[in-house]
Amino acid sequence: MDRKLKKFNKESIPYISAEALQLSKNAILFDTRRKDEFNVSHLNNAIWVGYKEFDIDSIDAKAIDKSSEITVYCSIGVRSEDIGERLQKAGYKNVKNLYGGIFEWKNKGFPVYDPAGNETEKVHAFSKHWGKLLTKGEKVYGPKNR
Repeated sequence: MDRKLKKFNKESIPYISAEALQLSKNAILFDTRRKDEFNVSHLNNAIWVGYKEFDIDSIDAKAIDKSSEITVYCSIGVRSEDIGERLQKAGYKNVKNLYGGIFEWKNKGFPVYDPAGNETEKVHAFSKHWGKLLTKGEKVYGPKNR
């Protein structure tokens, strides 16, 4: 995980560990993955904002205080860093990137939830290549496997 993140990220958005996020009570969670990934599982109370579909105007329309604690995440933390940068440029001051994304979250034994709000072992693994970084849970590939 460390090697991949060092290769693909600039660390422009400060990381938050899975353990620290789990203890946080006030963080607003933004899932920056594709909708089919989110529909397999996501962190509890996460708001899907997407990556290609991300629209800062829709975030601003939610009237979220720009000093609120916001944590962005994706599979491992690469796409979420990009979205975190866009949030910072829009004036959001307390944005963090979940280190290792939902993969690290699940690898640490923290729960993920399906769209009905039920805890699940399923995690969308994005691809066979990236899925190697997910060591716990049930890997799901492709939009057909919702």
